[in-house]
Amino acid sequence: MNKNRIRNFCIIAHIDHGKSTLADRFLEITDTVPRQKMAEQYLDRMELERERGITIKAQAVRMQYVPAGQGDHRLNLIDTPGHVDFSYEVSRSLAACEGAVLLVDASQGVEAQTVGNAYLAVEAGLSIIPVVNKIDLPSADHEESTMEIADLLGVDISEVLAVSAKTGEGVERLLEEIVRRVPPPLGEDDLPLRALVFDSAYDLYRGVIAFVRVKEGVVRKGMKIRFMANRTTAEIDEVGYFSPDMISCEALEAGDVGYIITGIKDVTRIKVGDTITGKDLPASEPLPGYQDPKPMVFAGIYPVDSDDFSDLNEALDRFKLNDAAFTFAKETSRALGFGFRCGFLGLLHLEIVQERLEREYGLDLVITAPNVVYEVELRDGEVISVRNPSDMPDMGMVGEVREPYVQATILVPPDHMGAMLEMVKERRGTYQDMIYLSSRRVEIRCRLPLAEIVVDFYDQLKSRSRGYASLDYEYIGFLPGNLVKLDILINGEPVDAFSSIVERSRAYDYGRRITQKLRELIPRQLFDVPLQAAIGGRIVARETIKAKRKDVLAKCYGGDVTRKKKLLQKQKEGKKRMKMVGKVEIPQEAFISALRVTREEVGR
Repeated sequence: MNKNRIRNFCIIAHIDHGKSTLADRFLEITDTVPRQKMAEQYLDRMELERERGITIKAQAVRMQYVPAGQGDHRLNLIDTPGHVDFSYEVSRSLAACEGAVLLVDASQGVEAQTVGNAYLAVEAGLSIIPVVNKIDLPSADHEESTMEIADLLGVDISEVLAVSAKTGEGVERLLEEIVRRVPPPLGEDDLPLRALVFDSAYDLYRGVIAFVRVKEGVVRKGMKIRFMANRTTAEIDEVGYFSPDMISCEALEAGDVGYIITGIKDVTRIKVGDTITGKDLPASEPLPGYQDPKPMVFAGIYPVDSDDFSDLNEALDRFKLNDAAFTFAKETSRALGFGFRCGFLGLLHLEIVQERLEREYGLDLVITAPNVVYEVELRDGEVISVRNPSDMPDMGMVGEVREPYVQATILVPPDHMGAMLEMVKERRGTYQDMIYLSSRRVEIRCRLPLAEIVVDFYDQLKSRSRGYASLDYEYIGFLPGNLVKLDILINGEPVDAFSSIVERSRAYDYGRRITQKLRELIPRQLFDVPLQAAIGGRIVARETIKAKRKDVLAKCYGGDVTRKKKLLQKQKEGKKRMKMVGKVEIPQEAFISALRVTREEVGR
């Protein structure tokens, strides 16, 4: 097809502003999906996406559209997630497009991810079409939302379109504007092949399926190609496009979006963000502009049954291909056995990974308390990264501990502004700036430690603002902090799974809380069991699990009192011996419950 009739675009928005519903209307209007097969959130193929009502993975689809008075056009749409944890999916979509539809809910207005995604699209050099959605709602404030999005992008309000993705009102005009405003793709067919791998999937029988956007050249069935990052070579078994099901074709030309299958079964040989080129006529350099996602939150994943370790290893290998931001490495815990230290973009990302592993691979998992990566400078000048609190060096060797910080943007109605500023202060944040976007929106900018965000910050944000506040954040680097490693000792033995790195002023509160919970969860033994929270050699909190009382006098139904004293003395000496050599057994159920409590309550 003539490249002047190809349009590659994506839909970007805050979570729950109607991206998937708008994509449904596009599919209906262009007759891409027959009406009898149509379902709500058609592009959200995962059961988990439909249950939660959110988009987790970007989806591509090719549509044929004939605008009024013009010839047949090919529209390649990439639907993107809205939650801040999945911003890496948005960045991959932007790298494969020339235009973006920026969607805003008319009843909610511009929110935090709206701002963040708009900046991403501007940095990527895309043509942005601002759209106000849900104009059919009784609570919709069309004019106010139009002014907010126009001010955000610095455009005239006449350029902002109004649609109702639910009823279809204005969607036909939006398609016409996409054809008019989004530029056609650049790149020539006769240049050496360069194609961006913007996503991938694994098929049990066909191996790795790479989703690609061809920037230059042509990719054909039977062609020999090379992945430029790790120089893997392969021969293409199948080429095709999404409509939205996979449909094979002979070739993909410059400007096309589709997939290639090479038969490669080793998931580590294909990297999302890589550039594909021809083996015989290679390109001189890879495509620019793509950055590897950096995990911000780390947690341990262990199988409940240690016999499932190899199954978990295989599942993580396959899952990594479907989720480029997910990282993992083997680790061992004295309490939990063999497992993996895994990296995530945020807490929602962690929950989604856990649910997908349990559902798609049938695994029972234990997830340890989430933590962030720290940068530790030793007294001899060496700098090391600490992803697991148990890896923290002795505090006597540490010169400085640095923790990751984020630049946070909170959008909130003026009535709840005070509660937000108070929460920022509680979470060790630094207030920087405040901008009144409109009469119903205030933008608060602040700097926060990432460790304060990853557990319950988002829940508290929604609770204190009655659901009206929204959050977006961007990683800015490491800054020094007054941080210490807190160990939890059970009967004098440190349990590495409960170790954490906390601010010194909060060590006592955290230590007291976790020891109290463990006292409730661990069953009583035949001897007293001390539960201690310690910083180095200093105990900051302690609880004691009292010993079971065995009635040794039950058989003494009579006789002299000296006989009773003798039995009690014998029991006392026996308990001393047990205390010296006894070991505490923590049931698996209690251990899992304690970890859940830790995850829910850290930082409160």
